[in-house]
Amino acid sequence: MSRFGASSSGLRPPIVPDGLPEVPFDLESEDLHEKVLFADADLSGVFAQSVEFGQVRFRAARLAGATLPKVRLTDCAVERCDWSNLRAENATMERVAVSGCRMTGLAWNGGLLRDVTFTDGRLDLTNWRMARFDAVAVTGCNLSGADFSNSDLRGARFTGCDLTGAQFSGATMQGARFERCELTGIGGITSWTGAIVHPDDLIGLSYVLAGALGIVVSS
Repeated sequence: MSRFGASSSGLRPPIVPDGLPEVPFDLESEDLHEKVLFADADLSGVFAQSVEFGQVRFRAARLAGATLPKVRLTDCAVERCDWSNLRAENATMERVAVSGCRMTGLAWNGGLLRDVTFTDGRLDLTNWRMARFDAVAVTGCNLSGADFSNSDLRGARFTGCDLTGAQFSGATMQGARFERCELTGIGGITSWTGAIVHPDDLIGLSYVLAGALGIVVSS
C-alpha cells in the first residue's frame, strides 16, 4: 500500500494500493469503482451522477467538460490529469492527493473537501462557492480568478499560490492560512476576519484593504 503526503499539518493521506489493475475508463450514473487504475483515458464531456471512486489512481485521465454531480472520491490519487471545466456540484473528496493537474474552470460548489492536497496545479477560474474545506492544503497552485464566495475555509492552507483576483465574499475565514501567496486584486477582503497571513504577504494585502476602505495610496 502506498501512502501520500503525511505531514505535520495533520492531514490524513490517501491509502492507495500498489499495483492496481488498469481498466477501461467508463462511467455511468451510480457506478462504484474500487482499487483500479485509470490511465491515459479520455471521458471528456461525459455525464454521470452519484459515481463513487474508492482507492483509485487517476493518471493522465481526461474529464474535461464532464458533468459529475454528487461524485465521491475516497482514498484516491489524481496525477497529471485534465479535469478542466468539470462540473461536480455537491461532490466530495476525502483523503485525496491531486498533483500536477489542470483543473481550470472546475466547479466544486456546494461540495466537501476533507484531508485533500492540491500540489503544483492549475486551479484558475475554479468555483468553490459554498464548499467546505476541512483539512485542505493547496501548494504551488494557480488559483487566479477562483471563486470562494460563501465557502467555509477554516480548514484551508494556501502556500505559494497565485490568488490574483480570487473572490472571498461571504466566506468563513477563521483560521485559514496564507503563506507566500499572490493576493493582488482579491475580492471580499472584509470576510478575512480571523485569517492567518504570513508577514511577507501583508504588503500586497494592505493595498487590497486600503481599496476596500476607500483609502487612496499616493505614489
